Amino acid sequence: MKKHIQAFILLFFATTLFAAAQSDNISPQRKQAIDSLALEKVKDLSKYISIIGSKETQFSEANRVMDRAEELFAPGAEMGVSSINSQEVAYYPVRRYFERLMALNYDRVNISWYDIHYISDLERQPDGRYVGVVTIYQRFEGTSAETGLNYKDTTKKDITIYVEKKQTQVAGRTIEFWDVMLGDIRVTETSA
Repeated sequence: MKKHIQAFILLFFATTLFAAAQSDNISPQRKQAIDSLALEKVKDLSKYISIIGSKETQFSEANRVMDRAEELFAPGAEMGVSSINSQEVAYYPVRRYFERLMALNYDRVNISWYDIHYISDLERQPDGRYVGVVTIYQRFEGTSAETGLNYKDTTKKDITIYVEKKQTQVAGRTIEFWDVMLGDIRVTETSA
């Protein structure tokens, strides 16, 4: 009888430890929801960049949209900028990237993203976060009526996605949830 109790206690603790270790794992259904949220945030960023870059957007509206766009990113994230006229890629903090985009010396700017999809599955990191990569293609067109300057390029970019468990208080109760943040946006290829 004593051996049965010891075996039961051992099994109970093993099950509890296994359940605790698994509690931070993401179920297939939850992963699908997280993937959808990540892609939605990437699409939101695409819309925000289009608004910020448009010369028709009022300064106050562009600043409001920059604030919203910044909320999508993890602290310290950087965005890459490239050109078909140079081999170099420059990286800027997110806010600085938006300010430079707004100040481009074109009369008309059109930026669109397409072919947005995951290129790497979410992988658990030692710190408990999950990391994945979404790839996008960005079409940039800038036109200046005064100089007749017309610039176009297509850039392939990889966006790091961070997924981590967070907590919030709702009606005095602590609620845990998975949140998605965008990380660095790396330029992988630029073409005309």
